Amino acid sequence: MPKAKETVLEINLSALKQNFKYLKSKLQPSTKFMAVVKAFAYGSDAIEIAKYLETLGIDYFSVAYTSEGVALRKAGITTPILVLHPQAVNLKQLIAYCLEPSLYQFNILNEFISILDKEHKTNYPVHIKLNTGLNRIGFSKNDCGELLKTLQNTKAIHLKGIFSHLAASEDINEIEFTKTQIKTFTNVAHMLSQQLQHKPLLHLCNTSGLLNYPEAHFNMVRSGIGLYGFGNSEIQNKNLKPIATLKSVISQIHYIQKGDTVGYNRAYKSNSPQKIATIPIGHADGITRQLGNGKGFVYINQKKAVIIGNVCMDMIMVNITEISCKEGDEVIIFDTTHTIENLANPINTISYEILASISQRVKRIFYRDK
Repeated sequence: MPKAKETVLEINLSALKQNFKYLKSKLQPSTKFMAVVKAFAYGSDAIEIAKYLETLGIDYFSVAYTSEGVALRKAGITTPILVLHPQAVNLKQLIAYCLEPSLYQFNILNEFISILDKEHKTNYPVHIKLNTGLNRIGFSKNDCGELLKTLQNTKAIHLKGIFSHLAASEDINEIEFTKTQIKTFTNVAHMLSQQLQHKPLLHLCNTSGLLNYPEAHFNMVRSGIGLYGFGNSEIQNKNLKPIATLKSVISQIHYIQKGDTVGYNRAYKSNSPQKIATIPIGHADGITRQLGNGKGFVYINQKKAVIIGNVCMDMIMVNITEISCKEGDEVIIFDTTHTIENLANPINTISYEILASISQRVKRIFYRDK
């Protein structure tokens, strides 16, 4: 890629393909693959990512909210789309765009059936979400009697899938908990399937579950962060390639003296003559204020430059006293070498949060390796 002349997020579709192929290699040929493209495909671009994955033969997409699924449909995506967290107010729109809802509690289940009945629709595909220990959303084991009765007494919906979500599949200290989740899901899902005399898609594994618990692949898996290049462990990260590189440029260089301050609230005070650079990216672009005051850093000409002072809405300032550089030089915030996890660790967060926070005002550039 050419040197950046402005703040850009470069997205390598070849890396996406590589990650997809690696993750698929861990599955049986008959196991379906659901790509999670919520939150603008983890901060990249859901439409471009989904279009490319369709060319690779993806089986399913999932998004968090109905509006995300609608955007994909309007862009021409025809692959089945699961909406993981629909709200009652959006159910009619969900139907209009042929999206498949996750039904996770009785109010949303009954409301959806009611709407379908009024519109004289039958056998609409849905997925039932079970709560097996994450305790976020989903039907519990104790709900199964009433749930089964509701499903048996309606023709409005067709049980396309049953799923749950692992809470700690990346944590080697929580193997027993994860195995308990798998057992609970297996028992409840099979009971529902037998009682309904139907074999729906069963999907439990996220990226870490896919990699660590092959016995729980069932007939479909879901992957988000793995597609974007992160395996939630040092070992698996070696097999995946981050698809995103965030770059910017040096807008201006300042020379300050001992005692001079930098940025809002005079948060940084120089203890010696220093050279600093201003870079056009800030917390409105996803560079959280937590990265200010020495916790965050960028790379200029392969040298580490620490963020000084508070992160501004549209700018950061970095110390370049020991770096040979000039205005207009490229700045790397993160790439495959200077990983996003290096930024995340000092502020006790995860790659997901930083990726998903990259503002939509940052220009996206898509490319493939030659």
